[in-house]
Order: sequence, then C-alpha cells, then structure tokens
Amino acid sequence: MTGPRALPEGGALVPLLVPQRPRAAVLVLHGGRADGTGPARSWHPAALRMRPFHRAIMAGLPHDDVLLARVRYRLRGWNGDRADPVRDTLEALRRLAELAGPVPAVLVGHSMGGRAALHAAGHPQVRAVVALAPWWPAGEPVRQVAGRHLVVLHGERDRVTSPAESAACVSRARGTAAGAAMALVGDGDHAMLRRSRFWHATTAAAVAHLLDPGGRPDPLPAECYGAGTVPVL
Repeated sequence: MTGPRALPEGGALVPLLVPQRPRAAVLVLHGGRADGTGPARSWHPAALRMRPFHRAIMAGLPHDDVLLARVRYRLRGWNGDRADPVRDTLEALRRLAELAGPVPAVLVGHSMGGRAALHAAGHPQVRAVVALAPWWPAGEPVRQVAGRHLVVLHGERDRVTSPAESAACVSRARGTAAGAAMALVGDGDHAMLRRSRFWHATTAAAVAHLLDPGGRPDPLPAECYGAGTVPVL
C-alpha cells in the first residue's frame, strides 16, 4: 500500500487508502443541508460522522487492491436545481479515473450524500450505491440505477429523512436495478448514533459483499430484496 498520491489541493477526491494497482474503489459521501452556500469543511459534524465508516469499510475490504476515498464538497448544501454535491461527486469520479483508471466504484452516502450518490449512479464507473438514511424526496429519478446494485439502511426512528420515501424509491428501482434491498435499523436515528456499531459493521459488510459477492456473504436477509414489508434488523 501507499499513502495518498499527489492531487491538486482542494480537489473533489480525497484518497484515504491507495493500493499500487487499484482494481475497484469505494467513495464515501457525507451529509449536508438542503440549502447552504458556505464552504464545506472536514471538521463539520456531517463529515466527522463518516470517519467511523471509513475505518470500518477499510477494515472490512475483501482485497488489498481496493481504493478508498471520500468526496470533498465545495459547499454545504444541495441548493435546489444546482445539486452541488452531484457535481462534486462526478468530479471525484473523474479524478478517480485519472488516479486509478476506469475501475468499478461503490458509492456510500449518508443523507444528502445518499441523494448525491443516487443521482451519480449512472456514471459508467459506478456499480453500486449504499445509501444510509438517504434524503430521497418523492419522485427521485431511478432510471440511472439500471444494472447497478442499490442497498439502503434507514433508521427506524429517523425524524430527519423519511424511511417511507426511501422504501418508495427502492420499490421503483427494483424494475431497473440489478438488485435493490432495504432494511430498517431497529431504534436507529438519522445521525446513526443509536446502534452505531451495527450501522458501521453492516455497511462495511454490505460494501465487501458488493465488491466480492462470491467471497463475502450478504449481511442482509433475503426479505430485504422483496416487495413486502421492509424488515427491521
């Protein structure tokens, strides 16, 4: 392994783990605000919240040739039709291709980051999206997930984003995605502080399975992929 390779200061891609010859990548996208034109900072709570996920995903990687990075946003908010975090995510994917080539990527996004990941899912390098308590307003597009895998974890007690809207989006995606699963985290909240170890471990296991479906088991039961009631874990 090597440390992060030299990239322009302030770029959209922040490498955390860079193998010599990456064959796949995981990009982590933190949350934000509906509106906010102030600069996003690495010390904001939304960004700090994802650091345990970085560690869990890194520890659970199925192979030593997977690059791990986070997406650096320019601004704190989604900002309406501008969808600023989507622009940043697409720029991070462009920089990923420069750094590692056109390797397949798994996007892991929380809240607003889950929305950005969903919108960026049509990028040629994206193979899967893992969305944590995503902010998916009614009517979010899903055609871009065609041929991709979609995994959603949403806190049962989330009062910030809607588990019902997530379930509706997953249901619509099942007609086009390669696979679409959702589970509720029992007693889970939006900040993923309640049952935090479960959030971290299940996310890391889901990422490992998506990277190596033959070698790593799916942490989600089969019921998560069905059209019935979303199971509570």
